[in-house]
Amino acid sequence: MAESQILIVEDEAAMQRFLQTTLRAHGFAVLDAATAKAAMVVVTTHTPDLILLDLGLPDGDGLELVKQIRGWSQVPILVVSARGREADKVEALDLGADDYLTKPFGTRELLARIRVALRHRVQTTAETPILQLAHVEIDQARREVKRQGELVHLTPTEYKLLVLLATHAGKVLTHRQILQQVWGPAYAAQTHYVRVQMAELRKKIEIDPARPQLILTEPGIGYRLRE
Repeated sequence: MAESQILIVEDEAAMQRFLQTTLRAHGFAVLDAATAKAAMVVVTTHTPDLILLDLGLPDGDGLELVKQIRGWSQVPILVVSARGREADKVEALDLGADDYLTKPFGTRELLARIRVALRHRVQTTAETPILQLAHVEIDQARREVKRQGELVHLTPTEYKLLVLLATHAGKVLTHRQILQQVWGPAYAAQTHYVRVQMAELRKKIEIDPARPQLILTEPGIGYRLRE
């Protein structure tokens, strides 16, 4: 199997070297770019399997680069940035980034996020009839959900919400993304809808709803379903 090719878009030399060394040591091929302009050239000529993107680039904001790339490509984009504000994370994700890591971060976390993004890239668009998530089983053909083998009754909205999370397991979904997919574009600002329905869903599928282990909250951003 061919090694995955990752483009590192980072202008800080020390971080660039760290990422290159780490990725090569774990079997990835590496491309690099220090500016947004150079990154666009590499993306269009080499078609990398994933992009690691810093937001603070010398010739522009990385958020604009995310927007430009998403205009024509669905290549996974993992933002790695020193910006820790929730607003920056939400904007990057809403523009189409797949995930967000705040510097400094650990090697294991970086590699785990990369593996999740690459798995999503190779998934086919064909619907998987049965999704197995820890103690929860989703039979999409029958529209049935089982918790530890027992049937669970979900409302149509709860079912749609669970399937959305399950088909993006391991990936953070923002409140806006969830609202647009489950309720529709007209509800993009109604974040309380998500909180209420997520609480009800947890009551039905978590072993201990007070200490959720499956549906994880990304504070101020959205939710992530544990793989």
